[in-house]
Amino acid sequence: MSMNRRQFVQVAGSAALLPLVGMGLTGCETRSGPARVAVIGGGFGGATVATYLKKYDPKLEVTLIEPKTSYMTCPGSNWYLAGLRDAKSITHNYEGLKKRGVNLVHDTVSSVDTDAKTIKLAGGKSLSYDKVVVSPGIDFKWGAVEGMTEANAEKCPHAWQAGAQTELLKKQIEGMRQGGTFVMVAPPNPFRCPPGPYERASMVAEYFKKHNPKAKILILDAKDKFSKQGLFFAAWQEVYGDMIEWVSGIDGGKVTKVDAATMTVYSDYDNVKADVINAIPAQKAASIAFKMGLTNESGFCPVNMLTFESSLKKDVYIVGDASIAGAMPKSGHSASSQGKICAAAIVNDLAGLPMEPAQHANTCYSLVAGNYGISVAGVYSLQDGKIAEIKGSGGVSPKDANPEFRQMEATYALGWYASITKDVWGTGA
Repeated sequence: MSMNRRQFVQVAGSAALLPLVGMGLTGCETRSGPARVAVIGGGFGGATVATYLKKYDPKLEVTLIEPKTSYMTCPGSNWYLAGLRDAKSITHNYEGLKKRGVNLVHDTVSSVDTDAKTIKLAGGKSLSYDKVVVSPGIDFKWGAVEGMTEANAEKCPHAWQAGAQTELLKKQIEGMRQGGTFVMVAPPNPFRCPPGPYERASMVAEYFKKHNPKAKILILDAKDKFSKQGLFFAAWQEVYGDMIEWVSGIDGGKVTKVDAATMTVYSDYDNVKADVINAIPAQKAASIAFKMGLTNESGFCPVNMLTFESSLKKDVYIVGDASIAGAMPKSGHSASSQGKICAAAIVNDLAGLPMEPAQHANTCYSLVAGNYGISVAGVYSLQDGKIAEIKGSGGVSPKDANPEFRQMEATYALGWYASITKDVWGTGA
């Protein structure tokens, strides 16, 4: 039986879907000290793993390695571009994890010896581990499209890793000339947050409607369809009229060149002179995953989808955007769900106990306007060794919803964000 929206939200942010067979037990009873688990990366996936390892077994020695002392989330960053949130409200520190007993190391990992089980840090220190979890997020396939380079991202920002790039894009949006053209180059599959580019277009339109009402938004896309497409199309027409135009790959939307010097985007559809270019490149797992030998030909990391242990390296686990997790989308909620399952698998393995199949949850809210929300949700299970969506679970917002329902979904979006960030970092918004 499928769940309604409220039931799903209540379950999705909790650990209720986890079969914790070995909770409270570790292999520390058969070793000289507590088991050591290192977690690389402090985003939704990594911070969740660290948090839940300590929840499941407080005896574990858990160390989170993350270069940043505060983390701006990609979820919520589009709301920030629209002026609906400030930067502080979507930025979280790691004090909550300290209070949970997690050791914090703010440094960059330079290398990992998976045979010796040692991690070398850029600051010169090293540490040893029994298990290591890698949750590094994404990196970009620079140069896959001519002109979409790391250097040119300073003029044509991607803002797909929240922080300085988000601030840069916001300044460009606010400074765009009246009646100007904002061009988004949408990334090909697979990429972080499938509805993200289209929520971003909506949030840029939200800003323009108030401050630059004659502006034009053009989305050039290599894809022929995208998440919540029908809902976005209907909402764009209803709220913004003809301000937003989307061009699919089959209609010429695949971009062949971005010229940052002349601010021109080239495609079969047209060669468009832009005032602001939001160029989002094709994506792959972050560089540490490649250095550690965790990736395959896809550029992402194959895992045992029951435990999230690497298919290529023993005692190494990968969660979040870098992992290949079956039907689960690359999203903050997916990463957090995977982090809880991964933590349970590690606790059970250290106790010499098997991991039982678990269910995952994911929900992605998108704001089309400040008072207009839409969502997609799903519950996933292990089916024939792969994570697949359970039939009848979740679903998308109804097409014919009234304004009160859309407002309710917008409110749920803010509630979801506050709930999940409180769970992950101990700091809600």
